[in-house]
Amino acid sequence: SHPDPSLRSLFAKENLAHMSEEQLNRYDRLINEPSNDWDIYYWATEAKPTPAEFDTDVMAMLREFAKNRNREQRLRQPDLEYLFEPPR
Repeated sequence: SHPDPSLRSLFAKENLAHMSEEQLNRYDRLINEPSNDWDIYYWATEAKPTPAEFDTDVMAMLREFAKNRNREQRLRQPDLEYLFEPPR
């Protein structure tokens, strides 16, 4: 399951048009290289530190976007409890 996919899609909608080709390449790498979408979510919300190779200007933009979005919507982070439910 994808963590809050709207975070990324809203970020893309608001930012991709203004990004340089280098930034677009870094964004592309960011969303395609980590093996786990949750990692990107955790980095963006600063729940986990971003690894150096992904800690770019684009990641900084995504972090800022996540902060503003949380302020605007006061969203609860998605529940992770279901990940720990025993299999039925």
